[in-house]
Amino acid sequence: MAVTVVVLAPSPLLTVTVEDRAGEPDIHVPAGGQGVWQARMLESLGIRVVLCAGLGGEAGDVLEHLLPTEGISLVAVRIGSRNGGYVHDRRTGERVVVAEAPGGPLDRHEHDELYERALTEGLEHGTALLSGPHDDRIVPPALYRRLTADLVANGCRVAVDLAGERLNSAMAGRPSLVKVSHEELLADGRADSDQPADLVSAMRTLRKEGAGMVVVSRAAEPALALVDDDVYAVRAPELEPTEPKGAGDSMTAGMVATLARGEPAVDALRTGAACGALNVVRQGLGTGNAQAVAAIAERVQLVRCDDRGQELT
Repeated sequence: MAVTVVVLAPSPLLTVTVEDRAGEPDIHVPAGGQGVWQARMLESLGIRVVLCAGLGGEAGDVLEHLLPTEGISLVAVRIGSRNGGYVHDRRTGERVVVAEAPGGPLDRHEHDELYERALTEGLEHGTALLSGPHDDRIVPPALYRRLTADLVANGCRVAVDLAGERLNSAMAGRPSLVKVSHEELLADGRADSDQPADLVSAMRTLRKEGAGMVVVSRAAEPALALVDDDVYAVRAPELEPTEPKGAGDSMTAGMVATLARGEPAVDALRTGAACGALNVVRQGLGTGNAQAVAAIAERVQLVRCDDRGQELT
């Protein structure tokens, strides 16, 4: 039986990207947003996904048709506001923003229903990944506190890829995996600088607050991971980037897929790093091939570090 992961995506995006194809515009209209990209990568790794999302307005109507796939089941909450979206032009090779719309907030009844759907699915399937909305106004941070705490208390493994007040709220529920970027730790005031010593200190603080495994992505630098009491630098092989956006989301999905299968945390780090590395060489966010991920994962190095983040020889 295939392993299933429940992904919370409070308000997916309708995206339009214009590419160049032999001198002619090539228009792509996929669903997007953090939770959607993570669901897509999970599906690529052979994980079945239940995607819990709020959908409304014309964008929501289109997303309702775009989101379900063979491996992704959609559990939709109809909302009175509309989903956000963007139009990007990549014909020059660079991503040029033409227009962006954040989408509207859910009301109290709608985010209660979203909580209820995600709770029900999480309890049934045993693993949940909670992703953030595109805009801070979409759902209140308290939704993440309630959902994390209630799922964990009832035996569900919960991973969070959050920042700011949403991360602070989720920490009260003691999630099994916390993935955060070094920029988010700095913006939240959790780290004093981007130096490894300060990042490791922030990771240990997250552990004291209740996190299980903590992983900090650092853009082009090796990620840092705290597994039990051990600190690792996660070194992925160097690949020439095409689209760096979304690498952290793919990394989270790879780790969650591995942990959901019951495999060791160190294997989750390798798979996550491989997913992130593969994402940057592809133009489609959250995309990849399981065979390619496996080949790259074999080349990921885990190097033990001290509490200053210095690699041990």
